[in-house]
Amino acid sequence: MPITSPVIANDRTYPAPKTCAIAICLDGCEPEYLEVAIAEGLMPTLKRMRAEGTDRLAHSVIPSFTNPNNMSIATGRPPSVHGICGNFLYDPDTGTEVMMNDVRFLRAPTVFSKFYEAGARVAVVTAKDKLRALLGAGLKFDDDRAIAFSSERSADTTVAEHGIDRASDWLGMPVPEVYSAELSEFVFAAGVKILKEWAPDVMYLSTTDYVQHKFAPHQQGAKDFYAMFDKYLAELDAMGAAIVVTADHGMKPKHDAAGDPKVIYVQDLMDEWLGKDAARVILPITDPYVVHHGALGSFATAYLPEGADAADIIKRLAAREEILEVMNKADAVARFELPGDRIGDIVMISTENMTLGTSEHRHDLAALNEPLRSHGGLTEQEVPFIVNRVIDLPNQPELRNFDAFFYATTAAAQ
Repeated sequence: MPITSPVIANDRTYPAPKTCAIAICLDGCEPEYLEVAIAEGLMPTLKRMRAEGTDRLAHSVIPSFTNPNNMSIATGRPPSVHGICGNFLYDPDTGTEVMMNDVRFLRAPTVFSKFYEAGARVAVVTAKDKLRALLGAGLKFDDDRAIAFSSERSADTTVAEHGIDRASDWLGMPVPEVYSAELSEFVFAAGVKILKEWAPDVMYLSTTDYVQHKFAPHQQGAKDFYAMFDKYLAELDAMGAAIVVTADHGMKPKHDAAGDPKVIYVQDLMDEWLGKDAARVILPITDPYVVHHGALGSFATAYLPEGADAADIIKRLAAREEILEVMNKADAVARFELPGDRIGDIVMISTENMTLGTSEHRHDLAALNEPLRSHGGLTEQEVPFIVNRVIDLPNQPELRNFDAFFYATTAAAQ
């Protein structure tokens, strides 16, 4: 039976949906991708949604990386609440750098888990498995009310752990290569079949930004991707779901005229100023899938040695033309709503077409077959926010991508 009472998650009240409430996170969807595809007639469904529904721009959380923003969408709150402030973190107590994809790092329940506790049917499909455990936190799979799996590991799913056996066989699609547009297409196809056959109350579909790292908006690979997405969007829309289309972050070119990556290697600077390895520069974009970005993004944090003059380091970095913003921990926590125990003493954000690296010798850029495109900073914070129904929405900066489920359920409750 559908739920009839509002659901409270992290001090936000979500209306009980009368039809399925879907949030779609198009990883890396710089708004220009949609503008180009719509202008060329490749996205008739999204064009109609924008005209007949509600079309806005929203802000992502900073750092504008995948994990922090997906978990903000999943919890309806910024990283200061849920704790996931990067794909990667440094533990100064142990001196180790670790992936932040374990449920133990999550400090707040997801909207999905709260809807599940209220009796709703919940489905989550994500492209890469790095997010699946975090997004599925708090769900139980023994009563046919929860499904959570990734395209990447769809051949290995079980009812006990994911709510479905061998999802790739169920969908009739092979497991896609992880660096491919098909990894995201699998998400869309699964979403259509789940909505048609399983009728969830709430569903989250989250893709990978392989295409957006590889192709600029005007390139054919990007156009093909958004044309493909539009066809699945048409099917979801035709079944009566209330849909919010947003993104975790945008994407900008980070290369020079010759196609070479534009990088400022901050660890090398710190070594010059403070002594070798005295400071520790952390790049939160780092994850197991670095082929398309080489661990180069627009946000970095640094741990300084005891007694270091942080104000002097900030002044030196601020004087660099490659740096857009640099600030101390307290200012970064307040401005970007970050968990203070998971970032360093200073935070740096690069300019629109620049990235931040550690030491030059530590970045293997041999696998970058195309000019670098990446994200993480303020210039990649603007994202689309499109609803297939008419509802009252603010615009940026008040509207955030993590408002997706609030407005999806609001639309679904009409």
